[in-house]
Amino acid sequence: MPLDLDPAIFRAVATTIVPEASALDSQGWRDVDAAIEALLRDRPESLKRQLRLFLRAIEWLPVVRYGRPFTRLGPAERTRMLAHLENDPIQKVRVGFWGLRTIVLAGYYGRPGAAQAIGYAADPRGWEALR
Repeated sequence: MPLDLDPAIFRAVATTIVPEASALDSQGWRDVDAAIEALLRDRPESLKRQLRLFLRAIEWLPVVRYGRPFTRLGPAERTRMLAHLENDPIQKVRVGFWGLRTIVLAGYYGRPGAAQAIGYAADPRGWEALR
């Protein structure tokens, strides 16, 4: 798992943001982890620490509302929880959520097989390839 993130929390968040990620096998998750590791490799340690802290907060914040941590919530409750963070009145929370969301999307769609799975067929010739 990249950056020593808790895999259960990260995967719960990732499958809530990208529901299709729940179909990944162990190699698919390793590919996600590798893409995220490459993305964050040169980032400051303080940013990585904030990411770990934010994930821990996501895990335990739902206890106040639902009486259970994030990883034990159902899909609808998880979605509501993340929607609240996305629209939180505190800017740092919103920025944290959007940063995490970007990391999840980059990890999922940055996998080697992702482009093929979604039908993306980029060509170095650009639009010329369609003629």
